[in-house]
Amino acid sequence: MFLYRLGNDAVTISAAHLAGTTAGWLHSPGSGRAYALLKRGLDIIGSALGLLMLAPLFLLVGLLVRFESPGPVLFSQTRIGRRGRPFRCWKIRSMYTDAEARKAALLAQNEMQGGTTFKMKRDPRITRVGRFIRKASIDELPQLWNVLTGDMSLVGPRPPVPAEVALYDASHRQRLSVKPGITCIWQVSGRSDIPFGEQVQLDVRYIQQRSLWMDLRLLLATIPAVLFARGAY
Repeated sequence: MFLYRLGNDAVTISAAHLAGTTAGWLHSPGSGRAYALLKRGLDIIGSALGLLMLAPLFLLVGLLVRFESPGPVLFSQTRIGRRGRPFRCWKIRSMYTDAEARKAALLAQNEMQGGTTFKMKRDPRITRVGRFIRKASIDELPQLWNVLTGDMSLVGPRPPVPAEVALYDASHRQRLSVKPGITCIWQVSGRSDIPFGEQVQLDVRYIQQRSLWMDLRLLLATIPAVLFARGAY
């Protein structure tokens, strides 16, 4: 059994629930060694260049975050990666520091269909600066470090928190068969406007069809999705 602590909430998940059965892990056309090496190379080069080029933006946003609300600029959270392996995922803090403690009182107002993930368009825990950086997806950019260290990839299903994985059924666990990513099919197709069940279907579609060409197309499609903030809140 694994015990994770998220803010004031402790979540216990069995190893069997995280991993499912061996048969549950998908073997896709993009699971070959050549694709894996090319994808990792793209991840290393893309994340390293991104971190260097975005350093001035990180500094500016960090000052704005600290100016509006006390607390750290960066926020880390336990997420579940490939084959159920937990890792520490980084974001720029977009909420007040007591956000996790206040979440329980807001669960009844969850607007995400399916109930596994939690989303609110007008979440009172989000700061004013936080609303902007979430819409522009700036808060996710520190995850380039997770990509560089190998916990994540540039493209892949978004990494869930342990509390969400505890609610997964066998079909949902298919998302854990590959490294999580910064962007994915549903991220460029509507993001939070897409119900959870459809997000899972799109993630499984990616896992089954993934290739280097598909990854490059999704990375390019992410640019207009971010600029127009489709489904971002």
